[in-house]
Amino acid sequence: MSEIPLEHVHVAPDDDPAGKPAVFVLHGRGADERDLLPIANELGNDVHVVSLRAPDPLQGGYTWYELDLSGGGLHQSQPDPEDFRRSLDLVAESVAAAVDAYELDPDGLGLLGFSQGAITSLSLVLESPETFAWVVGLHGYLPDSHTDLAPEGIVDKPVFIGGGTGDRVIPAERVQGAAERFEELGADVTYETYPVGHGVGPDELADVVAFVDAHR
Repeated sequence: MSEIPLEHVHVAPDDDPAGKPAVFVLHGRGADERDLLPIANELGNDVHVVSLRAPDPLQGGYTWYELDLSGGGLHQSQPDPEDFRRSLDLVAESVAAAVDAYELDPDGLGLLGFSQGAITSLSLVLESPETFAWVVGLHGYLPDSHTDLAPEGIVDKPVFIGGGTGDRVIPAERVQGAAERFEELGADVTYETYPVGHGVGPDELADVVAFVDAHR
């Protein structure tokens, strides 16, 4: 069995797990690998859930990277470049190792991230669109380091991007910018905003479940 670099929780399908699709879950800043399990568990019993823990401890939880605040306050922050590169590589390595370790369907891998996890997920699918069948990015943006990427394989890629009209951590305008960039690249984008703050409400969850059901 391949060693998976990042600590994680693996929830296998109820029946005959070999060769089943999988969703890789990336939590937000200060949370951990169990934070988004209630969302992932709504995706059904026939998909592997591999929820990854970010590498660096932070206030009782974990973070994927430190913030570069040189552009202004939190709502204008960018990932610290070195931290971000390390986490992108760790997630990519963990995905590859998990495919082997848990006998996942390599053509049925999805990413689901919230906040920092969404920023990481959206960036990863641009770096390696051939690896992922779909991506869900909730309350995140596309960082400056990845806005100019235009990879082969992103055309028609199913992408769900959700934001909150009351989100003061990652304003809906930044989320919309990510959706517009993926649309420019020809991805199959579903973009929705919800009357919530920095969190996932029931309507958003229902839309995510419907999206994943349609594309996994």
